[in-house]
Amino acid sequence: MIPPLVSKAHGRRDAAAHFWLLAHQVSQRSEAERLANIQAGLAHGWIRAVRDALALGPRQMEALFNASISTLERRQRQKQPLDPVASERLDRLAMIASHILRVLETPERAGRWLVAPNAALGGCIPLQLCETGLGTARMHRALEHAQSGDKGEPSVF
Repeated sequence: MIPPLVSKAHGRRDAAAHFWLLAHQVSQRSEAERLANIQAGLAHGWIRAVRDALALGPRQMEALFNASISTLERRQRQKQPLDPVASERLDRLAMIASHILRVLETPERAGRWLVAPNAALGGCIPLQLCETGLGTARMHRALEHAQSGDKGEPSVF
């Protein structure tokens, strides 16, 4: 029999790996497909995948998903899709996560980048910038400048 702690840790790793797979899949879709998925609501499985991949606390989860923890738990329990606001935020997070994973090469490094204050982003936490389209565009620009070697921008890494 597997001890509960080992089993629980294994489950978290699986959920975290699932997040990076989901993010990659989203990044491969057309805008029309992404929009249709947002409007239909992303699957409830995103809740656990994001939480475990980025080690998010309750407040971070509530802010990202624009919903209370009890609402998120109910959606998981009842296997309900996420609402369009949460789905759009997750779509933006998936696109940024996929981009930063290509740059930093490991899920661990990419995950740490997503949740740490970043000087090149004015001290903002990238995850929080995913709450708006403008914040997400700002991150994409900063990543593109960093990748192109533009010395006029502070490094995002």
